[in-house]
Amino acid sequence: MIREPAEVRLGEDGTVEIPLGILAEAGLDPGVPLVAYSDGDGRVVLRRQEDAIRDLLEHGDL
Repeated sequence: MIREPAEVRLGEDGTVEIPLGILAEAGLDPGVPLVAYSDGDGRVVLRRQEDAIRDLLEHGDL
């Protein structure tokens, strides 16, 4: 099941609050280390740190 997108805002301090339901649907538990990176204009990706490192070592990219 895919939820409806949630509107979030970039705070003045550069933070974004993502609803827990969206993170849970993506299989991300509170406290799990994440890597954030830009994937083009207007697109930001969050990945589990261990998944990103594994892909970097095995494939040479994220």
